[in-house]
Amino acid sequence: MAKRDYYEVLGVPKGATQDEIKKAYRKLTRKYHPDVNPGDQQAEEKFKEISEAYEVLSDEQKRAQYDQFGHAGTNGAGFGGFGGGGFQGTGFGGFEDIFDMFFGGSGFGGGGAAAARRPQRGADLRYDLTITFEEAAFGVKKDISIPRTETCKTCDGTGAAPGTTPSTCHVCNGTGQVQTAQNTPFGRFQSIRTCHHCHGTGEVITSPCSTCHGQGRVRRTRKISLTVPAGVDTGSRLRVAGEGEAGTLGGPSGDLYVVIKVRPHKVFQRKNQDVYMEIPITVVQAALGDEIEVDTLDGKSTVRIPEGTQTGASFTLKGKGIPKLHGSGRGDQHVKVQVVVPTNLNDKQKQLLREFGKTLGQSNFNVKDKSFFDKVKEAFMG
Repeated sequence: MAKRDYYEVLGVPKGATQDEIKKAYRKLTRKYHPDVNPGDQQAEEKFKEISEAYEVLSDEQKRAQYDQFGHAGTNGAGFGGFGGGGFQGTGFGGFEDIFDMFFGGSGFGGGGAAAARRPQRGADLRYDLTITFEEAAFGVKKDISIPRTETCKTCDGTGAAPGTTPSTCHVCNGTGQVQTAQNTPFGRFQSIRTCHHCHGTGEVITSPCSTCHGQGRVRRTRKISLTVPAGVDTGSRLRVAGEGEAGTLGGPSGDLYVVIKVRPHKVFQRKNQDVYMEIPITVVQAALGDEIEVDTLDGKSTVRIPEGTQTGASFTLKGKGIPKLHGSGRGDQHVKVQVVVPTNLNDKQKQLLREFGKTLGQSNFNVKDKSFFDKVKEAFMG
């Protein structure tokens, strides 16, 4: 099978600069690298082709020969290709530079002992807190218990017994990394990995702290006083800075996030800052009007029912809703009435209703449809 043009392989024009060639090669190796496409034979072949093309075009002398003689000028071997040199001679400084592209550090170690010794921020924690409808409306103070890791006070987080210091790791000689080499069909691969003995720190604790057993952190359950502000709702998140997991090597602690869940109320429902409720009234109250007492978040309140109130009518109590979270003012309370029709009437009550129905005219009903009025009258008269 004839080899493709090297410029075509990298997707650059023949007059491309070295920067353009290098940029194209970086982009393609990220896409077709065998480590990114494990077990993909086509990707491996593509990666081999890309590397061969770059090895020629990145060298001015080899490129000049290729431009003049084509593939014949390469002796059909791509100037060594993958024949045993791994990634050497590709213009990236060898295998480590390839992993600089993928991982942003020196090999797999991501910076080795230097990175491992840097202070690390502790992890954030989440706590789900269930509160009542009233507590959500007006706020509440709660004491919660959080299991978390804390910096060991005996060794101040070093992990070493007081009066002792860690020693240099004998496996990696304090570098935090170990090198390994592996022969593959594509050449000899050299990899740099985090030292398994010191976990990349470059140091080993020979006399561990008796409290934390060399970990530098201990597990504790901490009681935290939490202030829940007025106006929270299900799904609200409260951030408590510095109350998460302890950091390492002097790093800051993470944060605690408290997620609120509000229990349903037996009477009230909530929509944003407004409160809704339903209350039954009798036919007499609806027809003649009345003043009724209803529950609110602040206690009892009076609602005036005007004459001729229909079922489904709603009345508003201003400022009786939920306080605005981190703001001023409150929502409203909406009271919806349901007219309840009496049942189990005795004979006298039925007769009184029939006589009452005979006295009704269309003017007694707020309806324009005469046929509907006839149905209402028929219902009263039985």
